[in-house]
Amino acid sequence: MNQVVTDGLVLMPPAFAEGLEVWSRQDGLPGSDTWATAANAALVAADPDFGTCLEIVKTDATTRLRHMGQTPIIPGLYLRVTARVKVLSGNLPDLRIAAWAGDAADQNVADAVQTGPETSVTAYGDIVTLTAIIGTGSRTGVDMPWGPTASYGYLGLDLTGPNGGQVRIENLTVEDVTSVFHRKMMDWVDVRDFGALGDGTTDDRDAFVAADAAAAGREILVPAGTYLIASTLAINSPIRFEGQLSMPDGARLSLNRNFDLKGYAEAFGDDQLGLKKGLQALFNQSDHEGFDLCGRRVLLDGPIDVQAAVGNKNTYAIRRMIRNGQLTADAGPAWDDDVTTRSATWTASNPRELSNVSNVADIAIGSLVTGATGVGREIYVVGKNEAQGKLTLSNPFWGAPTSQTYTFRRFKYILDFSGFQNLQRFIISDIEFICAGIASGLMIPLDGLVFQIQDCFFTGPKDRGITSPGEGCQGMQIDRCQFLSNEQQLDATERTTIAFNTHCSDVKVRDNRAVKFLHFGIVGGTGNIIAGNHFFQGDSVTNGPRTAGIVFTTQNAKTTFDGNYVDNCYLEWGNEYDADPDFSSEFSFHGLTVNGNIFFASGAAPWTNFIVIKPYGVGHYINGMSVCDNLFKETNGPPIEAVDGVDTTHATLDNDRTRDLLWTGNTYQGVVKQTANPVVVRHDENSASQVWSVDLTDRLPFGTAALAVTAAVPDGPLKNQFSVTQFITPYARSKQGGDQQTVQLHWETPVSGTVHLTVKGDN
Repeated sequence: MNQVVTDGLVLMPPAFAEGLEVWSRQDGLPGSDTWATAANAALVAADPDFGTCLEIVKTDATTRLRHMGQTPIIPGLYLRVTARVKVLSGNLPDLRIAAWAGDAADQNVADAVQTGPETSVTAYGDIVTLTAIIGTGSRTGVDMPWGPTASYGYLGLDLTGPNGGQVRIENLTVEDVTSVFHRKMMDWVDVRDFGALGDGTTDDRDAFVAADAAAAGREILVPAGTYLIASTLAINSPIRFEGQLSMPDGARLSLNRNFDLKGYAEAFGDDQLGLKKGLQALFNQSDHEGFDLCGRRVLLDGPIDVQAAVGNKNTYAIRRMIRNGQLTADAGPAWDDDVTTRSATWTASNPRELSNVSNVADIAIGSLVTGATGVGREIYVVGKNEAQGKLTLSNPFWGAPTSQTYTFRRFKYILDFSGFQNLQRFIISDIEFICAGIASGLMIPLDGLVFQIQDCFFTGPKDRGITSPGEGCQGMQIDRCQFLSNEQQLDATERTTIAFNTHCSDVKVRDNRAVKFLHFGIVGGTGNIIAGNHFFQGDSVTNGPRTAGIVFTTQNAKTTFDGNYVDNCYLEWGNEYDADPDFSSEFSFHGLTVNGNIFFASGAAPWTNFIVIKPYGVGHYINGMSVCDNLFKETNGPPIEAVDGVDTTHATLDNDRTRDLLWTGNTYQGVVKQTANPVVVRHDENSASQVWSVDLTDRLPFGTAALAVTAAVPDGPLKNQFSVTQFITPYARSKQGGDQQTVQLHWETPVSGTVHLTVKGDN
């Protein structure tokens, strides 16, 4: 900075040769005596060292020379006053730069330092250079600090010491030396001052390190240019980019005071690259737990492979977070699914492996596996052995033949963590995944613990919102997210997209909202909590079929499903991840609690059920289930036949073995069969009969057998054929009729009347 140039300041006093009328013998104030009339002063025309100069014979204790023009003093301006002096004869005086400091009221600034360092002359004819720096700030290197009230000065020099010396003085020089203090005055340092070239080819790393060390808390300025940083660099000072960095993929940049997308996008001149380099740093330093997108939108031309961006590790177990921004897929070929078809061998004895697979290298980890027969939903490739032609699966098939052809489809995700073998305690918060029918949203790691997705939007995923390809969903939490399908205009049965899936246990899915997917979730594993969600999947088809909202894929669910709004869809509970789907010695259908939910349908097909059990093998039964205090409601069409149902595509339930089935406190509207267990029915026998048969076909859930009568209480008198009141007690026979859903009351004598009967469909 030079204010002579930038502000047009006039600093230099005139040469002595132009006249001594403007040179004062006192302080320089108007009206003071000048050297033009002094008897002890003269102009010398041709001094061999100085040319035209002023010669003075010292006669006063302090002989003063001041230019009577006002030299401006501005905060932030630093002036260097220079004079060259020599003594020809007489006593040798002492010399110093001196001045008179004035404020805006033309008063002397008494506390200003108005004399510079004193110099002694030691020999005749020696040229002595006097200098002093004047400025408002008291900084190192400032000889005469004047403070903020000084407005101008009358500049010059003093001769002190003994009188009688013959002294010659070259013209006074005043120059702006603010640039000398530039680095210390400003709140930034420039990497170019430390050797950075910014030519894109020279490694400027050392210059950045030096600038960071010198900044001492100030900001680093990176001017226009391209700065090659060939190896990992950590910057601990604030930094501002006008130029941009170029770094190898494996070189990490830690902007410890600008650790967010804004800082990294400015560093590399590109939001997408900035995001990748920021994620790389997130996994490689301890100063920051999260990477903030600063509310910015990042347009992506392809998936972000997070592990590839990090590069140097595939496991990580320290809490980390990405937060606060929008990731948008930009159409292009990088988002196209990779689809491969191969024949393979599968056996129930090794149900998570496919063997005899040709060209295994062509099949990507994280590919969805589908087949014509016996393949459950949402099974993914989690490992491969190229040498042996084998693939490892996330879950078993339930009934595939020994050999068949499979399709392996690799969806493309905006954020893809599947390159991590194990990742724990990672959080994605307040991110909108704008998939726009171009990309899927998020694929989590192959293995890990407590992956959290909270307060996010998944808008228009092409195939999937959130995919767990393996066991990385252990303890996963999906909270307060919005899932907006790209298939909302399609009929329910034509949709293919799925909001999320899981394979492992202890998953929490809470307070989310999902609109018109094929399925909201495919849930494997046990110990899950699904609460407070609203997912709806209807369409405009009159009396149209509905699809499952949640699919539970293992019979041992151990899951609570509470306080949800199940809208135009249903719960499906099967065992499609069981390599031996026939019942043997397992729990069978066990541990599902469905309490306090709203189940609603509008214009659904009459055969629609809200809770469906689908056994994939024979011999299964309900072995622990609670369905209580729910609302089941159908409007805008014929009533649905039943809330509960069994999908017998592959097998039926063994209704003779039902245990611990609690189905009470539910409310029904627009439902023909209003089931309960235990069920309480009123039975009227209008003519005297010794055996009363009570048909409970439409009253016990899932068509379970009427296994036990626990109470039979007459309502009013029981009378024989002669209308005589009888005081008798019956015995009961359960499991009567072809479907075992009839109970009989046997009386000592034929009677008629009314009985309130309590029957259980479970043991």
